[in-house]
Amino acid sequence: MLIDTYGRVATDLRVSLTDKCNLRCTYCMPEEGLQWLSKTDLLSDDEIVRLVRVAVTDLGVTEVRFTGGEPLLRPGLVSIVERCAALEPRPRMSLTTNGIGLKRTASALKAAGLDRVNVSLDTLRPDVFKTLTRRDRHKDVLEGLEAAREAGLTPVKVNSVLMPGLNADEAPELLAWAVENSYELRFIEQMPLDAQHGWKRDGMITAGDILASLRTRFTLTAEDDEERGSAPAERWTVDGGPHRVGVIASVTRPFCRACDRTRLTADGQVRTCLFAREETDLRGALRSGAPDEEIARIWKLAMWGKKAGSGLDDPAFLQPDRPMSAIGG
Repeated sequence: MLIDTYGRVATDLRVSLTDKCNLRCTYCMPEEGLQWLSKTDLLSDDEIVRLVRVAVTDLGVTEVRFTGGEPLLRPGLVSIVERCAALEPRPRMSLTTNGIGLKRTASALKAAGLDRVNVSLDTLRPDVFKTLTRRDRHKDVLEGLEAAREAGLTPVKVNSVLMPGLNADEAPELLAWAVENSYELRFIEQMPLDAQHGWKRDGMITAGDILASLRTRFTLTAEDDEERGSAPAERWTVDGGPHRVGVIASVTRPFCRACDRTRLTADGQVRTCLFAREETDLRGALRSGAPDEEIARIWKLAMWGKKAGSGLDDPAFLQPDRPMSAIGG
């Protein structure tokens, strides 16, 4: 069991499969990209599957989310999913993606055992998408979403970040579109995850701003706390249901007290929090021949030291030195 000193138990594992991405979102990385990890620094397919197996069979993990960078850029992704689906007990598995490669991979991922996907899409306007991502791939994302829904990777969740001066007015339009297409929309407050350190607390679009905008067009009914559980998103039914919308307010309404996550970076480091500055090396233990029991012991020790909160609610918070693409969202 992965328990910390505050009694929280981590059952949700986020696995970054690569630091590379085929978009250059302004809130994530600079236009020229980053210095990518070398192939030898990245965990191999076998190493990823072994660590997931230790987490699931020895440490009580029940959910696995594959992330990046952009996980669809990982050549062995389908095989990794298939091998993890064969574990006993079988974990629930999902994928967070920008959706560009989903049109060609959704069916194969479903057949391999993937349960569902989260797709990032911040705007319905192709010109705004190009400005935000520095790539003209809006149509590909929409087609990827449709392919995921048709393949049965449901519920298909759409993650949107609103940015001042770009798409701040799109909340009602995005929700109407999500309801029409049976996607579950979740707005995420912009977080300090950009490598260029351009994030500023002042002027960010908050959860309160988003909800006020949505209520100009929809009636929202809050979900009760018991139904939310440890989920990061606060959720509301839309116009009486059945559709729902969520808001992940990491900055203004931190949910650290209910956190049940542990994170594995693309180069084999355990992170207890997306914003943690400390990492614990599992790759070195793997490659030195450590048995599963030793891997589990190191992982437990890392999680025991998890801090009470992320620090994002502190106005003096300093951004992490490591970009999100290397850590996994």
